[in-house]
Amino acid sequence: MIQQKVTDILTVTDPQLVETMKFFGERMKIVVEPTGCLGAAAVMHGALAVPPGARVGVILSGGNVDLKSYAGFITQT
Repeated sequence: MIQQKVTDILTVTDPQLVETMKFFGERMKIVVEPTGCLGAAAVMHGALAVPPGARVGVILSGGNVDLKSYAGFITQT
């Protein structure tokens, strides 16, 4: 199915994921686990070219993260 339907795969770094988690925690007061914000990280860090002014929808998922782990992620510098 992937070979038939997927045209591209994007990647982001672990630090980009952590930065995106921090963004959602600080600005939106939403707890999102690392893999739950992959799509947002791709948009926020330029892995996906989005024309200026374009409207983009991104699905967030996964508040299923251990709070100790989450705290460790968002306190990384």
